[in-house]
Amino acid sequence: MLSRTSLMSLEEYAKRRPSFRAEVMEHKKVRKIHLGEHVTLLFEDALTVQYQVQEMLRIERIFEEEAIDEELHAYLPLVPDGSNWKATLLIEYPDEAERKVALSKLIDLEDRVYVRVPGFQKVFPHADEDLDRENGEKTSSVHFLRFELTADMKKSLLHGSALSIGVDHPNYRVEIEEVPEKLRDSLAGDLSVQ
Repeated sequence: MLSRTSLMSLEEYAKRRPSFRAEVMEHKKVRKIHLGEHVTLLFEDALTVQYQVQEMLRIERIFEEEAIDEELHAYLPLVPDGSNWKATLLIEYPDEAERKVALSKLIDLEDRVYVRVPGFQKVFPHADEDLDRENGEKTSSVHFLRFELTADMKKSLLHGSALSIGVDHPNYRVEIEEVPEKLRDSLAGDLSVQ
């Protein structure tokens, strides 16, 4: 579990940042999947969240214990707990005008992303539990998702079952019928069977 003792001091992080950043970027490649041209999911874990916290501490020059605890408290909800996956959803349109139109047509997209283990129903996420990121006119380009898996789904995945991921929104439909093995294995590593 990620805690204050897992974090590097500002001085240590300054020394290790180039190699740590390279390690995290490689790790993120395995945990990222593009769903069509405009939607990307990055599955978070303790390492990706540690990197985010370390970067915030570095940028803000935070070294007081209480302030470090506040940063951890803000980011820890992104770490999976053994029964779920947590992901950052990015809706990406490089052109600002095109993005504005798209975000107005993709309201509720964050609720229509799913994971599916063969033999089980699709699992739709709990989205944006910290705050609402859309209004009646548009959705946000960034959302935070939590996919809760049943014990049987976890067992199936831990025994090598395939995994599908998709989006089932009226204005954006895509499915990856079988995610790459490295991603599936990395996500299975987030799970525990109690």
